[in-house]
Amino acid sequence: MPLHLTKIAFGAQSYTDIESWYAGRRSPHLTTKYRPTKWEQCIGGSLYWIHQHSIVARSEILGFSQTDSGRWLIELKSELVRVDPVPKRAHQGWRYLKIKPPRDLAPGEDIGDALPGKLAAKLEKLGLV
Repeated sequence: MPLHLTKIAFGAQSYTDIESWYAGRRSPHLTTKYRPTKWEQCIGGSLYWIHQHSIVARSEILGFSQTDSGRWLIELKSELVRVDPVPKRAHQGWRYLKIKPPRDLAPGEDIGDALPGKLAAKLEKLGLV
């Protein structure tokens, strides 16, 4: 079973900003200083995007390559898949996903009934959800 990574959608004001980042790119990627130690297990897994304290989307990890400057590229599939929002704390850089991956939303499925990430996290901490 492949490993998954999480990453904050830094600077995104809305989910539309994340979508526009993917639009028009043939091969989106992330640049990072350090390659994950378990990088081989991440190929075929997904990078899950965190926005407003919730995991909101994912993109499949295709591979890793090193640039001339010594940095690493995490090569992603150009398809962005919305997922059922799951509360997730903010962090810097990328991290391994340590929970069960959220399910993909079906085309046309609405997430309007989902709680905002901060509220869902507080309710979960209180044992109410």
